[in-house]
Amino acid sequence: MTVNRKFTKCLLVMALILAAVFPASAFAATGDVISIEIEGSSSGLELTIGKTTKQLKVWGTVEGSSTKRDVTGVVDWTSSNPEVVKVLNGVVTPLQSGSAVIKAVYNGSAVSTIEVKAIDTYKELKLEYLQSGNYVLGDDEASLKATAIAIIDNATGSNKDVTKDATWSSSNSAVLTVDKGIIKLLGEGSATITVKYAGLTATFAAKVTSPYSKLKLFQGTSSEPAKDIELLVDDTDVQLKALSTLVSDQSTLDVTDKATWTSSDTAVATVENGKLKVLSSGKTTITAAYHGVKAQVDVYVRPPFEAILLDPSSDQIMFIGEKINATAEMRSHANANEQVTASAEWSSSNQMAATVSSGEITAKAVGSSNIKVNHLGISKSFKITVYPTITKWVVEKTKLEMFKGETLAYPKVKATKLDGEETDFSKEVVWTSSNEEVAKVEDGKIVAKGSGTVTLTAKLPDSKVVDSTKQSIRGESVSVEITVKEKVLTLITPVEKMNIVLGEETALPEVTAVWEDGGEAVVTNDVEWTLSGSNAVIKSGASGKVIKGLTKGSATLKGTYSNKTITIPVSIEQKITKIVVDPSAIELNIKKSKAIKVTGYYTDGTKIVLSSKVGWKSSNDEIATVTSTSVKAIAEGTATLSGSYQGHSVSVKVNVVPKLTSLTVNEKKLALAPGASKTLVLTAAYDTGKTSSVASSAVWTSSKSSVATVTDGKIVAVAKGSTSIKAKFGGKTVTIRVTVK
Repeated sequence: MTVNRKFTKCLLVMALILAAVFPASAFAATGDVISIEIEGSSSGLELTIGKTTKQLKVWGTVEGSSTKRDVTGVVDWTSSNPEVVKVLNGVVTPLQSGSAVIKAVYNGSAVSTIEVKAIDTYKELKLEYLQSGNYVLGDDEASLKATAIAIIDNATGSNKDVTKDATWSSSNSAVLTVDKGIIKLLGEGSATITVKYAGLTATFAAKVTSPYSKLKLFQGTSSEPAKDIELLVDDTDVQLKALSTLVSDQSTLDVTDKATWTSSDTAVATVENGKLKVLSSGKTTITAAYHGVKAQVDVYVRPPFEAILLDPSSDQIMFIGEKINATAEMRSHANANEQVTASAEWSSSNQMAATVSSGEITAKAVGSSNIKVNHLGISKSFKITVYPTITKWVVEKTKLEMFKGETLAYPKVKATKLDGEETDFSKEVVWTSSNEEVAKVEDGKIVAKGSGTVTLTAKLPDSKVVDSTKQSIRGESVSVEITVKEKVLTLITPVEKMNIVLGEETALPEVTAVWEDGGEAVVTNDVEWTLSGSNAVIKSGASGKVIKGLTKGSATLKGTYSNKTITIPVSIEQKITKIVVDPSAIELNIKKSKAIKVTGYYTDGTKIVLSSKVGWKSSNDEIATVTSTSVKAIAEGTATLSGSYQGHSVSVKVNVVPKLTSLTVNEKKLALAPGASKTLVLTAAYDTGKTSSVASSAVWTSSKSSVATVTDGKIVAVAKGSTSIKAKFGGKTVTIRVTVK
């Protein structure tokens, strides 16, 4: 019994512990709601007082199901601040500005909350500002404030000062600016101040005026306003004074220390509290501004001298250790010179390369430096280039060829240093020509002007160097010989191709050069000839250079003269002993052509077709022309074609005749008595329109000479019977029927 009581007591304790640790929902049966969530709780809710309410909805998560149940009507609702936001059956109503947390509770255990903000609405934005928007530059800061009040559209609320929260802007920032109601006056004029808050906008017009009507500048103790101010470099400071005139009573006030002073070019002069300090020559405009009024005066700073003269004035080449004693003079407009070498300010841009003191320049190391002298606002400079010691120098090319009108860069000049290393010295030398009509030095190049030969010489430029290091190179020069030729336009030779015989020598063709100016000259002896292959060779003969054939084959002969080259194909072959032409005579109708066959026979009896190699020419191209292997009839007449090959001459006589188009006879039938005769007229018509009587030239026949005979168109009747008389001419035939009775 005791054991059972103890066991029951243990069960009760365990049940209490489980109940405390695990809520009832942990043991919910399938279909029970285990949690809830107010729709939109994660983002919160914002409502406008007097205008909007909101029905909240609550969804419950069901045990064992993925769907959610609407439990809005069975949860308990509470508001953490019911005076700000109230809730009834899930309907939320904003009452006054603020926030509250709305809580929904389901079955005493499932809870969800949402934060609700209640915001006021404003029906108007009002501005409060002093001086009715009319301001004067220099006004007290206390009067330069504006306030923005938002009028609430809610009887239970109160208006709100939104000055610091609103957005402020000015329509003319040159007149005034505004930030959080604080106005800052900048210049005269009008501007509209705009304020925006919560979708509302308010504006007011502001007008800014100056308390002063004008500002004038005075120089020193002068009672007259300053106009243009003329100063010299090194003048002492000039004091300017700024006086303003009050609008109220036209009295004047000295505002020199209060005004804002500026210089348009601070490199010429600066100004501070009216004190003008001269720095260099030039023009600047001095401006004083104070409370909306300003005044200006132009200041011209001139050097007391017109120019500074340097000797040397051009860039200089120096070698390490050399010195130049430069001098500086100031020249006035009256052309008076003043020696200022000692008093001027000398400087070197690179003291590692060269130093300068009172005009004495010393070359220290390889490099370059700008030597500048400055005195009373005027400055001038020249460049020093320092080279190492040079032992010798040479020009890269001692001879050059050019064509007329051509330009060339100067040949390179190389100098040798003490260590034997070479350096390019081309840019440091000056070139001169011995004859500028042949070649001229122009714009850094050599310009060929006319045919001939000229010498160009290069030297170091003139220098003011004190030759303390005994640089003998300064007295040396280098030169180059320039040959200028006329430019060849083309080369002409009458030979298109050459045929040479094995073992024989043939003279090189004549070549004529045509220059660009139209001049011509035979330059055969000056042409440089080359021959391709080993079938022939160029050699010197008794009368000049010749080609000798060595083996059968072909080669290309190339001739070069000046800037032009010609090429001629060469054929090397055996000696021809005989040439036969077929046909030796040709008769052609006008516009007809016929081929000519030319056969050559070598010493060994073999043949070669030479038709295109004999170089045919016609004695009369108006009668017949010939090209390669064909002759063409042009007009009626005769011409002779002639050609040659390896010294063998050939010719062909060409007879051009019109084409016979018809052959007619004046009688077609004749009846004659024995012993009677009749002479017929036989007419030939040609394609040229010409006709002629050809009875004596035709061939006449009689089919029965026992009946009638015919000679040159004359028919003689012999005995009774019939016969056919025929006449043939130029390939055409006519027939006459003769009856003898």
